[in-house]
Amino acid sequence: MSDEGKKPTLLVVEDDYDSQKFLQLFLRREFNVEVCDSSETFYSILADHKVDIILMDISLRGTKNGLELTSELKADENYKHIPVVVLTAHAFHKDKENAYQAGVDAFLTKPVQNDILMSTLVKILKNKEDED
Repeated sequence: MSDEGKKPTLLVVEDDYDSQKFLQLFLRREFNVEVCDSSETFYSILADHKVDIILMDISLRGTKNGLELTSELKADENYKHIPVVVLTAHAFHKDKENAYQAGVDAFLTKPVQNDILMSTLVKILKNKEDED
């Protein structure tokens, strides 16, 4: 994508182990992939890695859901520039509305076609880079 050998870092926030493994394998073609499953591990990964884009599930382990994490992220000067793409089984119109109110950049529902997932992530990241 960007410099040869320098892939952007994608943080997958997903509590289902099988989904984590699949996303990690599939997305590593374009991204360096970090994975966490809860609000507790989310902040430690953000502190330790430069994250370029986040793929966020709504349902997570721990005390907060993906929309709460997104709201906090978008309110934080250090992290508000990081694009967030929601990938969730929550497919109701209200879920989508709530996600955009929380500050997500895109909303996808499970199951999603692999090519749509990849193209959405690449496009959102490119749009963000073009803005900077």
